[in-house]
Amino acid sequence: MINAERIARQRVVSPLQLRLSEENMHRRTPSVVSLFFAATLAAASLACAGRHHYYRVYDPYYTDYHEWNDNEVVVYRQWANETHRDARRDFRKMPPAEQKEYWTWRHSHTDRDHDRDTDHR
Repeated sequence: MINAERIARQRVVSPLQLRLSEENMHRRTPSVVSLFFAATLAAASLACAGRHHYYRVYDPYYTDYHEWNDNEVVVYRQWANETHRDARRDFRKMPPAEQKEYWTWRHSHTDRDHDRDTDHR
């Protein structure tokens, strides 16, 4: 008798309901794939955005090139702080006279002078 009650309580699913649930499952699959693809693209773009894009800068006063990388940014900020300028200002947008001041200062301060703090000398 218990088995008969359990069978009676079980929900009977019609073939139409089965087909609708299968269609619903197939509709969800592309949206899950699209969501995964969008998350992957977002993660990749964030990873690229965090990287610095290095470029070369020509110093017309000393006729040489400098790679503007993390080390040059540190030295540039040191110069900006010493000369009471905005360290966040893009070097390429500075007036030529200020750029010349930087290059003159830069060539009188080698990388060894900058690294003195980390060497503890």
